[in-house]
This record gives sequence, structure tokens and C-alpha cells, in this order.
Amino acid sequence: MDCLFCKIIAGEIPSKMVHQDDVTVVFPDINPKARVHLLILPKKHIPTIADLEDGDEKIMGHLMRVAQKVPRAQNLSGYRLQFNVGKDGGQEIFHIHCHLLAN
Repeated sequence: MDCLFCKIIAGEIPSKMVHQDDVTVVFPDINPKARVHLLILPKKHIPTIADLEDGDEKIMGHLMRVAQKVPRAQNLSGYRLQFNVGKDGGQEIFHIHCHLLAN
């Protein structure tokens, strides 16, 4: 597979993991758009939100729980969560990921 995020998950490309469990990983964006800019993604390769299948609700629910826990652990009082879906929606890497941004 030629997915950048899958290579990071597999450890083929180094990244500073902020959080990691059996379903998700969280690491800093290499081109931050805010003081804190983290990417939260499932380990399962799913290209876009439009590609979710039956049963992926559990993965995405877990991803949202991680999006709640990570900012707490970093003492962030406010933040934004953003999904870009598809090329026309600004998605650059086709592996579902949520941007967590805080100033």
C-alpha cells in the first residue's frame, strides 16, 4: 500500500506519537496550521468518510473519544476538530483523519 499514514502506523516512517492504542494513532501534523495541530486517525485504512462501511461506526466513535481525551491530556481549554472529505473538500491524504487544532 502506498498510503503515507499507513506507513507511519506501521513504523516505516518515524513520527512522534502523542497517543496510540489498538484502534487509533495521534501525531503532529508536519505542516501545522495552529500552535497545536494534531492528526487523529484510525489504524484501519479507510480512504474517506464517504468510504465508511457498516461496522466502522465503532472505529469512528472511538476516534471521537480519543479526540476528547487527547486535548484534556494536553490541558487544552478549546480546540477545533476538522475532517476534509475528498479532493474537492481539501483532503490531501486519502486515509480518514481528523485535524485537532488549538491556538
